[in-house]
Amino acid sequence: MQMNTRILRLNKAGIPLQWLNREEAATLVVKGLILWSLGDSAVTIRGGINRQGLRSVLNIPTIIATEGDIHYNDHHVPAVCNRLLFRRDRNTCMYCGDQVTSERLTRDHIVPRSRGGGESWTNLVAACRRCNQRKGNKTPEEANMPLLAVPFKPNKMEYLALSNRNILADQMDFLSSGFSKHMRPH
Repeated sequence: MQMNTRILRLNKAGIPLQWLNREEAATLVVKGLILWSLGDSAVTIRGGINRQGLRSVLNIPTIIATEGDIHYNDHHVPAVCNRLLFRRDRNTCMYCGDQVTSERLTRDHIVPRSRGGGESWTNLVAACRRCNQRKGNKTPEEANMPLLAVPFKPNKMEYLALSNRNILADQMDFLSSGFSKHMRPH
């Protein structure tokens, strides 16, 4: 298992809250703050060797539940950033359908900023530079460039999936149970 594997933290009701690094999760395990866990895999942290010559080993489940607020606001999703926007749109230009690297993508405002369009998940899409320049200060309809997919605001489970590049299979299985039709695999 990779060193950068993150642990999915849930509240006691089983609602995902955040990704933890190994050290944060280890602290919760050592302090006895894990209420329950899920998943098929674990992160192993090996410690020092004691006087008897035994090495300490800590196995941390990859999905853990802790005490915490069960009143959860699923509508709060952080602001849009290019990295997550491009992941949401699968590195695909939403106008021509070309799949390109993140470095070759831009963010396009469906309703241009100069015409009142905001920085929201539902007004932004990934676009290749060529299409973004061609569309210019027009709406997709005015530019005769229909969108290939409807932009959407990810829910909390979708956001957590977008924000972690190294999700383990059991974590993805758990998170994908809360995906909308927009994030389901094709």
